[in-house]
Amino acid sequence: MPQEFVIDANVFMAMLISGKAFYRPLMTQFHFIAPAYLLEEIQTYYPIIRKQSRLDDEAFWSFATFAFSHLTVLPPFWVEDTHQNKAQILTNDVDPKDQDYIALALALDVPLLTRDRVLHHGLRKQGFRRSILFDTFLRVI
Repeated sequence: MPQEFVIDANVFMAMLISGKAFYRPLMTQFHFIAPAYLLEEIQTYYPIIRKQSRLDDEAFWSFATFAFSHLTVLPPFWVEDTHQNKAQILTNDVDPKDQDYIALALALDVPLLTRDRVLHHGLRKQGFRRSILFDTFLRVI
């Protein structure tokens, strides 16, 4: 079974924007999981994602289809209240909109991959050690 990670929307959006073939083996080698909130963020920022991507329509849709087919999205009810409550405490002073990602990482007991340095360092200050900056992840794999 591949190693699992909760993936933050900022990492997934960066993948969609770049569309680089480099990401394809990563997405098949590891199991990426996200809360349903990721879909809301993708929908909200889709015009920016599409504008920043230099891919033509066919290449973008091909890569997006591949990326989403290698992502497991779990609904909010899947995460127990105890994990939501702990995530709320951890994210309150850092970034409350990231609560669902932290709650899912806690529920699955897997690391969170993020590009958000403020979130990463804020969580670590509070004792949450299961956050990995995506650049660090790429260097160590």
